[in-house]
Amino acid sequence: MEDGGGSPRPPRRPEREGSYNYDIESMDGSGAGGVPPWRSQQNGSSEALLRFDDGGSTGEPLLRKRTMNTTSQIAIVGANVCPIESLDYEVVENDLFKQDWRSRKKKQIFQYIVLKWSLVLLIGLLTGVVGFFNNLAVENIAGLKLLRTSDLMLKGRYLKAFFVYGGCNVVLAASAAAICAYIAPAAAGSGIPEVKAYLNGVDAYSILAPSTLFVKIFGSILGVSAGFVLGKEGPMVHTGACIANLLGQGGSRKYHLTCNWLRYFKNDRDRRDLITCGSAAGVAAAFRAPVGGVLFALEEAASWWRSALLWRTFFTTAVVAVVLRGLIEFCRSGKCGLFGQGGLIMFDLSSTVATYSTPDLIAIIVLGIIGGIFGGLFNFLLDKILRVYSIINERGAPFKILLTITISIITSMCSYGLPWLAACTKCPVDAVEQCPTVGRSGNYKNFQCPPGYYNDLASLFFNTNDDAIRNLFSNGTVNEFRMSSLFIFFTAIYCLGLVTYGIAVPSGLFIPVILAGATYGRIVGTLLGSISDLDPGLFALLGAASFLGGTMRMTVSVCVILLELTNDLPMLPLVMLVLLISKTIADNFNKGVYDQIVVMKGLPYMEAHAEPYMRHLVAGDVVSGPLITFSGVEKVGNIVHALRITGHNGFPVIDEPPITETPELVGLVTRSHLLVLLNSKNFMKGQVKTSGSFVLRRFGAFDFAKPGSGKGLKIQNLDFTDEEMDMYVDLHPITNTSPYTVVETMSLAKAAILFRELGLRHLLVVPKTPDRPPIVGILTRHDFMPEHIHSLFPNLNPHKYHSASMAG
Repeated sequence: MEDGGGSPRPPRRPEREGSYNYDIESMDGSGAGGVPPWRSQQNGSSEALLRFDDGGSTGEPLLRKRTMNTTSQIAIVGANVCPIESLDYEVVENDLFKQDWRSRKKKQIFQYIVLKWSLVLLIGLLTGVVGFFNNLAVENIAGLKLLRTSDLMLKGRYLKAFFVYGGCNVVLAASAAAICAYIAPAAAGSGIPEVKAYLNGVDAYSILAPSTLFVKIFGSILGVSAGFVLGKEGPMVHTGACIANLLGQGGSRKYHLTCNWLRYFKNDRDRRDLITCGSAAGVAAAFRAPVGGVLFALEEAASWWRSALLWRTFFTTAVVAVVLRGLIEFCRSGKCGLFGQGGLIMFDLSSTVATYSTPDLIAIIVLGIIGGIFGGLFNFLLDKILRVYSIINERGAPFKILLTITISIITSMCSYGLPWLAACTKCPVDAVEQCPTVGRSGNYKNFQCPPGYYNDLASLFFNTNDDAIRNLFSNGTVNEFRMSSLFIFFTAIYCLGLVTYGIAVPSGLFIPVILAGATYGRIVGTLLGSISDLDPGLFALLGAASFLGGTMRMTVSVCVILLELTNDLPMLPLVMLVLLISKTIADNFNKGVYDQIVVMKGLPYMEAHAEPYMRHLVAGDVVSGPLITFSGVEKVGNIVHALRITGHNGFPVIDEPPITETPELVGLVTRSHLLVLLNSKNFMKGQVKTSGSFVLRRFGAFDFAKPGSGKGLKIQNLDFTDEEMDMYVDLHPITNTSPYTVVETMSLAKAAILFRELGLRHLLVVPKTPDRPPIVGILTRHDFMPEHIHSLFPNLNPHKYHSASMAG
């Protein structure tokens, strides 16, 4: 619904003592104790509503602290809970920052620039090496498994071959699930939703920790080698982000891997840029698609972008491409075991002449519609399955491992048993490759067939996923696959892809989606072979594009990734067309798969657009109360008490008479800065405003830098004597004197856009009229969440406004 002319704005709700669906790390709000009664205004926090008596003392919280949903990929609803914080992307412009900025010399600025480029170089190098190592390990582990099974089948020992094949898969799957369940549960799944949420400003626990990186690498290798219908491409995005985070925070204090010379990057703003480069490098390493990696980070991952970041991500992915090229050339000499010349998926279709006519365009439109329908259905079913899995997984690690083993057995039975349904096909006389294929890869798998024949369904099932895609994309193989085999393979891959994602194993969705899409694309190409000039391999490419567009709702990045994968630039117009159609169709059913998972995991993600119902509310409607502030010169006891009874991370600072004639908003002070100041114990005996020179002499800007991964001072670790509690501290030197503010009558929709585009953690709401307290409340990420708004206005129907907007 358009703004104005519609339903009247809902009335302001009364103060209430109800609870919300979830809290966000104490909601990033503010709080303090022992303050004048006029300070009890509305605040952007919902952890606790604090009651004030006539004397101004703080009573017990009326709201019990509620914990947030888990960040574990496998326990999306309920299960083990953990707090979620927001990131501080805003520059804190206090006196210390200004002094540091003025005192920086050209040498220090040059050092910062060199370090920034050195870090993105290291990110590219390490991500490229890890990507190559992943593929090398998968090709050799899975290759040895398949070779051993094939040798037994050639000897006619089929039952023993199945037990060897299935037993290897179960051992690999159980190993992957065990390290994931016990060491880093956050490493399960693709990791793309978590990276996307982090770049949006959500700092969920341990999603980029060193333990998560370790499990992501080795769990992905074990999971893909186990024959699951999953890919290592999604996990590579998470891996690249973890590498960037580890380098950006100067290593890990927990594992004694810290570097003090990286103190320049001890802030969320620079870490965000590095993690954006890391996610782009992950895509480049997974697909050998450097430009596609940059576009993926721009289109899907990052919520904030600028030209300088574009240049650095491009440099990072270029480094990845060079590293991969060098390592692959080294392996061409046969020094890498079974890796050979492949491993990193690259399907060269450039030799195919892509000439298309009107019937071809009609077929492509049909492919786009099919992709949109199948993609929307895939996302719908995946949502339901993940919710069922969460009930199983929340019972503990043994149940996670048991579920993984169960899916492994089902997958092994399908990949080994279903090829027996296919009849043997005589080898074509003009086959370019050896037929039948003896060994691991190739288009013509022998399986149970006699010499001179091959099993087309085994060529798809009894292979690594990369080789199966290569077979489907191969050109000049019109009659290689029977229609019945393609239908069986599509049904199995579609279902296995659904039930596999969500188990306790690092798993990506790109490969299952490409496999299923390429299969129905080849089916359409085979059916229309009499009227179409396109090769079935090209139809497989277009089918993969349509299913990717239908599930992930990405267009530009998927288009470029596929073109870089296949080296087939003439197909650009057709790939663009099929992606646009499939995305348009699927958008009518539900959101993209990664957006759905973000919602299911309870991550408070800020969308790029405001919801239509937000136009009927103003900023002052959703701030929660009461607001608790500090004086410019505040009593130590008041600060300590406020920090102990709340978990808020932002506190307004207000100068009052006699320092000023009327109450005046100075700015915002953060919890971390207060803790550093309190820890120094440089207190005053009187409530007198100072010049702050002792703070400027005692501290540097880096003393207040944000530590990595949850480390830092805690109020519980600080002890104060009664004498110290009665002393005062001047907060002016550490107060951000230029916080972002909006007037209370600003549209909530406009405030939401401002909040997201600037990457804020706190947005101060000031009064519209004079002769009132200088601040009304604080807007935090929580205040824009639909659950919070619905709890304030139960009669407000967001779906009504959404439907009206869609109809308009």
